[in-house]
Amino acid sequence: TIFAYGQSGSGKTHTMQGPDLARLSDHGIGPRSVYELFRLIEEAPESCRFTVRISCVEIYMERVRDLLDLRGNNLSIRQDPTKGVFVSGAREEYVASPEEMLSLVAQSAANRAVSATGLNTD
Repeated sequence: TIFAYGQSGSGKTHTMQGPDLARLSDHGIGPRSVYELFRLIEEAPESCRFTVRISCVEIYMERVRDLLDLRGNNLSIRQDPTKGVFVSGAREEYVASPEEMLSLVAQSAANRAVSATGLNTD
């Protein structure tokens, strides 16, 4: 789980994504973590099996929104002894490569709520 929290204009997107996904040296925490995860999976012994899933949600104006399925507009955050903390009803996609995961991240980024506030307007 990667979670970014902060007020508007504080640099969450820049820190998480980086300024340019096309250049490896400009990747933020998210893409770097994705590539490292798949590198470690590739280096693991053949006897190890992995399942990688992604869900993308945002909390905007007190509502939890599913960024991979826009019908999920008021989801609940839950806790389970086995699953840990999760967002009930959020779409989960299975992925097999960093490129597949980052494609879903880009899709979800396009679905984010974006509006001007007193903190991020000139």
